[in-house]
Amino acid sequence: MHFSIPETEVRSGENGSTYVAYNIHVNGVLHCRVRYSQLLGLHEQQYGAPKKIFTLTPAEVEQRREQLEKYMQAVRQDPLLGASEIFNSFLRKAQQETQQIPTEDVALDICLSNGQKVTVNILTSDQTEDVLDAVATKLDLPDELVGYFSLFLIREGVDGGLTFVRKLQEFELPYVSITSLRSSEFRILLRKSYWDMAYDGDLMDNRVGLNLLYAQTVSDIDRGWILVSKDQHRQLKSLQEKGSKKEFIHLGQTLKYYGYIKFDPCITDFPEKGCQVIVSAGNSELNFHVKLPNEQMKEGSFKVTRMRCWRVTSSVMPMANGTTNSCSSVKCEVKLELAFEYLMSKDRLQWVTITSQQAIMMSICLQSMVDELMVKKSGGSIKKMLRKRHNGSIHRSDSQQAVKSPPLLDSPDPNREQTVKLSTKLSSMSLRGISASNSANDISGNDFHGNYAFEGIGDDDL
Repeated sequence: MHFSIPETEVRSGENGSTYVAYNIHVNGVLHCRVRYSQLLGLHEQQYGAPKKIFTLTPAEVEQRREQLEKYMQAVRQDPLLGASEIFNSFLRKAQQETQQIPTEDVALDICLSNGQKVTVNILTSDQTEDVLDAVATKLDLPDELVGYFSLFLIREGVDGGLTFVRKLQEFELPYVSITSLRSSEFRILLRKSYWDMAYDGDLMDNRVGLNLLYAQTVSDIDRGWILVSKDQHRQLKSLQEKGSKKEFIHLGQTLKYYGYIKFDPCITDFPEKGCQVIVSAGNSELNFHVKLPNEQMKEGSFKVTRMRCWRVTSSVMPMANGTTNSCSSVKCEVKLELAFEYLMSKDRLQWVTITSQQAIMMSICLQSMVDELMVKKSGGSIKKMLRKRHNGSIHRSDSQQAVKSPPLLDSPDPNREQTVKLSTKLSSMSLRGISASNSANDISGNDFHGNYAFEGIGDDDL
């Protein structure tokens, strides 16, 4: 997740006095507004003793905004603090207060891949995991399979196109998130949250899991996300008419781009600057369909095992003319970029940049791919990983509440970039994810395509 505070607002308090509110954005979208005193209170809870976050001059609101932004990013990246219930509950409460939505019983529609809706009765204050549990209960999905799915915020275009905005996180309230957008274009979608098709079998052994996986496969084919020849289309149609769902899925697994998520057209600097590209994520890679300046189309893939690291950056661009650096009094547009350092050939690393409003979603996809590869490499079970994630085991115990404040929080250094090793808890990474490969093979053919075996990820590779 990418946290930013691109703007401040002067707001009126209950007694008529004014105060500065800091607008916290998650993935470029307003999540909540908080006062400095609220963030200071969060800091005191995190570290077990009152202390200043950093030395500030009261009049320098812009400097405070920048430093608070660094603080939020640093906390979120910390393996322990960023996953703590204190931090997540703070953000959930602030989100609900900002949108001024009281806690009450409501009905929330959750979309399935086939267009059907499941209506669940929840509280407006229910977090993402609570809503996912409610959906699973309504569908009669077994507890052991709930972790195989996630809730995604999507936007449906007038042409029927589907845009993945983000995966709903533990620090947000789904009802508040969807309501605050105030647009009928946005929906919450239930979709599988793993990549390796080998785990499809776990779902297909259950009636509900089979139906959900079948509906997703049919939808992805209908949208053109999965490539199908005329002959394959005839075979699929025949299986569909017979109601042979398992056979339909098995045939789908053999097709190109099965299980991929397709993103909206965007811009890349590879193989040259300013190229239009359609990015898809799946099978431990980012796949590019690039339109070159000479109108030539080119396709290639970047394997996650050859990405040394990646990062998401944001820049704020005021939407009003004549403004300068600050976005305190005007509406701002956030530009997002995903950049990854790729091993093109032996001893040759190159940065590749994608400019897209879905950059965070791409980063989340990369991180979850690395998670699965790490579990597989260590001989672990993805079932346990998914179940732990769903059970919220990332929450800290009471004995872990008092921890040492990271140096970055005491004295932020604007020139310092925090690097997270893969040996740290992978689920904690937000702005920067890192992976590497021992492979010394050169990319064959052109510099744009190559499939390489996963050999290992660890500190020694970085």
